[in-house]
Amino acid sequence: MSIGIAPSNPAQPDTLSGVWLPLITPFLNGAVDLKSYQRLLHHYVDQGLTGLMPLGTTGEAPSLDDDEVESLVEMTTRVVGKYTRVYFGVGGNATHKVIRQLKRLEAYPFEGILSVCPYYNRPNDEGIRRHFERIADSTDRRIVIYNIPYRTGVNLSNDAALALSKIPNIVGIKDCCANLAQTADLLRRKPEGFAVLTGEDALFYLTLALGGDGGILASAHYHSRTFVEVSRYMSANDHQGARAAWSTIEPRTRLFFREPNPMPIKHWLWRQELIDSPECRLPLTGVSEGLAREIDGLKSVP
Repeated sequence: MSIGIAPSNPAQPDTLSGVWLPLITPFLNGAVDLKSYQRLLHHYVDQGLTGLMPLGTTGEAPSLDDDEVESLVEMTTRVVGKYTRVYFGVGGNATHKVIRQLKRLEAYPFEGILSVCPYYNRPNDEGIRRHFERIADSTDRRIVIYNIPYRTGVNLSNDAALALSKIPNIVGIKDCCANLAQTADLLRRKPEGFAVLTGEDALFYLTLALGGDGGILASAHYHSRTFVEVSRYMSANDHQGARAAWSTIEPRTRLFFREPNPMPIKHWLWRQELIDSPECRLPLTGVSEGLAREIDGLKSVP
């Protein structure tokens, strides 16, 4: 049994579900490689993904200058904005700075933002809630909260997440809490219309089985269509088909995170000639020789 895959329809932004790709940012000789980035946009818009989420952790957003961010937003919206849904990573640990950056980018047409819980200064639930309330009040763009406590130092409680879900333009959460009990509780309690998308690639199938809406998955750079098949089989309540498809890619989700993300993914994209260099920006470097050999042995893009 096969499931047909077609590009998503950006004219129907009612729900967040399926497979979203947190797109990498290619570099060449220290600069953002817009030529390779455009090649990636053309490739991934045709893979059946629900949408793209550039400028996140996988996109090395903390290492980008403001003018580089704007050039990536401009190219993304111009090249694929008519063909797929786009959320950009717009976050930080100073609320007023996040709002200022968002206001600057609102000149471009895109659906929404993925915004990480404030990091390093470690606010409590009230501080995180007020942070997102202020951002939501400043824009009509849709907002997906990004909860990843092992990067930020804070874990957004389910009570706080559900309180934020009542705000009309806060439409979902990228769940990287790394606590399956917390995820299961959130899925049991989430209201209709509020999406829970896993960012834990290895837990994609399990999250769908527990009632999750989809995933924002860095490893979906690899054989994107198979990730999409898993999601569509699960939507059709075909767990056997989903499990069979998942078994073909699940080991790769671990391989791509054996060393810091997105170094392994960039190496694979480079070997596939989708980008001109596997270069990352410091403090990220490149993959080890051993991991490079394993990645080089993976199958090519179908």
